Amino acid sequence: MAANQTPRRQPLRADLVLSGGGVKGIGLVGAAVALKDAGYELQRISGTSAGSLVGAVVAAAAQGDQLTSEQLRELALDVPYRKFRDSGPIERIPILGPAWGLLRETGIYRGDFAHAWMRTELKNLGVSTFGDMAIDDDQLPPERRYRLVVTTADLTSGQLVRLPWDYRRLYGLDPDEQLVADAVRASMAIPFLFQPVTLEGVGGEQYTLVDGGVLSNFPIDSFDRADGKVPRWPTFGATVIPYLPAPTIEQLIPGLGPLHGPPLLESLITTMLVGHDQTYLSQPWVKVRAIQVDSTATGVLDFDITRDEAEVLYDNGYQATTDFLSTWNWPAYVERFRAAHRMS
Repeated sequence: MAANQTPRRQPLRADLVLSGGGVKGIGLVGAAVALKDAGYELQRISGTSAGSLVGAVVAAAAQGDQLTSEQLRELALDVPYRKFRDSGPIERIPILGPAWGLLRETGIYRGDFAHAWMRTELKNLGVSTFGDMAIDDDQLPPERRYRLVVTTADLTSGQLVRLPWDYRRLYGLDPDEQLVADAVRASMAIPFLFQPVTLEGVGGEQYTLVDGGVLSNFPIDSFDRADGKVPRWPTFGATVIPYLPAPTIEQLIPGLGPLHGPPLLESLITTMLVGHDQTYLSQPWVKVRAIQVDSTATGVLDFDITRDEAEVLYDNGYQATTDFLSTWNWPAYVERFRAAHRMS
């Protein structure tokens, strides 16, 4: 190397886990972009609910570094959230419609617009199926060699499901042939609000999939090694869940407000989606690698969020990540939390 040549900096690598949080997910985009700007190359991304939507776009964009930081920011700020409220003809009837959706156990919103939007955005980035997200990494089990994993809950079999990892094991389906947008749509199916997704297995059996937050809204251990060896790089988590105040029934299910809807229902949904992970975040080995985005000013279902409000939320995610990285110490983390798991 010539004397005046600067040594090339080795790229930083990391995996990323994104929590759920509805519209608050804009802050997760800010976190992902801040990691990118800090020089991190995201190897794999795990997402739940809103985190699955953000994770799918970020993972697709990372293939070939297709979008600049500014383009990712603009995409996050331009998501047409208002159109996510795509009620059917009956569900649009004030008071009666939402109540009918609850009684039928289908949900207030169909979720068709969100599904179509995701499918289009991914196609623009060259991604349709999970086969397009496959990676070549012989240190991973074959079923886990994908850039993206989406967390959902299977109500039929009563278990947490990670797609595409579990397509073949649980449903007999070829993961490479399954649409990424379908998995994201299932992970976004908040019970009572968005209609659940039906997945047909290879034998014709049907399974009902809903929001992964029902069982784990922030599965930061998704990529942790189970063989006792020291991880090759860190797994960061980005979450908005510490700032999820209990919503009103009108925020949860528009149209039921005049009925002074059942307080148990709103408490149930809030606790169901964030209760487990609120406790989980208090554990030192989780908290030390979790980027906590202040999203207090934004509601989970604030589909009418303004551009200015979205920018604040995005900036909060970016700043939280910048602050986090200023004190992050990978060798110290490994020594404190992973040394005990080393194999002799």
